[in-house]
Amino acid sequence: MSGNLFIDDFLEMMSAERGAALNTLDAYRRDLEQFWEFCSAVNPKSVSKNDVSGFIEKLMRKGFSAKTVSRKISTLREYFKFLYSEKEIDVNPTLNVFTPKLNKPLPKFLSLEEISRLINRADEGEDIHYKRMAVMLTLMYACGLRVSELISLPENCINFDKREILVRGKGAKERIVPVAQDALKRVLDYFAYRDLFFKKGRKSIWLFPSYSKQGHITRDAFFKSLKNLAVESGISPEKVTPHVLRHSFATHLLNNGADLRSVQQMLGHSSITTTEIYTHILNDKLIRTVQNLHPLSKK
Repeated sequence: MSGNLFIDDFLEMMSAERGAALNTLDAYRRDLEQFWEFCSAVNPKSVSKNDVSGFIEKLMRKGFSAKTVSRKISTLREYFKFLYSEKEIDVNPTLNVFTPKLNKPLPKFLSLEEISRLINRADEGEDIHYKRMAVMLTLMYACGLRVSELISLPENCINFDKREILVRGKGAKERIVPVAQDALKRVLDYFAYRDLFFKKGRKSIWLFPSYSKQGHITRDAFFKSLKNLAVESGISPEKVTPHVLRHSFATHLLNNGADLRSVQQMLGHSSITTTEIYTHILNDKLIRTVQNLHPLSKK
């Protein structure tokens, strides 16, 4: 790559003005570096629509999913929109560029019996790390948390009197989620041995601190523990991920009569369209309701 590509300037803008998370910024950088590695142009001004289209075609030939290609196109659009607004380019080469159609996959989820097996297995473990996993799993499933939200919960995030948890989600947006009684009890019991998870004489602001570092437990550590727990519970580890637990939270709520708007707020989705991936659950339930309750169905 040669010349000034303004990647750092773009990332700084996305961080300062859009509140993009660190993981998102890293993904933007990788996408842009991949584009410029492909591109024959030497600077943003010389990039054409054909360069962008050629990049997309190469991605699709290599077998990248439509979702991944769409994300990379979105990165390029934001990037060149920024350059155009800063008058670094005269024409935006991403205008009217073809975007592959996305087929929304139905969310995968675990049954209540499978989730109970995971939590029960963690409860049975003699090691305190198992006990903490039981707390984390219960809290994640009870509140529909993302793994990044779960591991970074501060110690004082729960209002036990109001039975609520304050969650900081994507883009540092905060939301309040009700907490089930069982989850509250587990957290209270956990406080009795929480100090064992960080070095003696040290304090931590995190609900789930790391022993070896100043911060909280890592995504990787939680992910590995979850996979091991799945194996020990007799559940395929490929079936169990943090996001599947979040999907299970939403699926089970809707199956038990919750409305889509409430689930949207608890999941922290900025748009109802994101939550609409769960409408297949509502549709199935409506069909069963008509079949079971409508007078004409009993004829």
